[in-house]
Amino acid sequence: MIQGKLSDRIIQVNDKPIGDNIRSIRKEKNYKQNDLVKKLQINGIDISVFSYNRIEKGTQNPTVSLLHALCYIFDCDMNDIFGMKKQKD
Repeated sequence: MIQGKLSDRIIQVNDKPIGDNIRSIRKEKNYKQNDLVKKLQINGIDISVFSYNRIEKGTQNPTVSLLHALCYIFDCDMNDIFGMKKQKD
């Protein structure tokens, strides 16, 4: 077991939570949470509105399969989901 105090942990202050990015894209695409959850369920993602809401709030981490399905539904890529700017060639 690793010993240490809570103050010894690294805190990522400047990172924008992924849930904020997902919420922004969802609103940009004019989806309500209920409608998006239905689309996720149709695409094989077993998720409730409650769990999805927690992802947007940042209190629950999304799975890779959920992120992949969101990219498909939103017609975007992981760079958009993670809030990363695409590098130009």
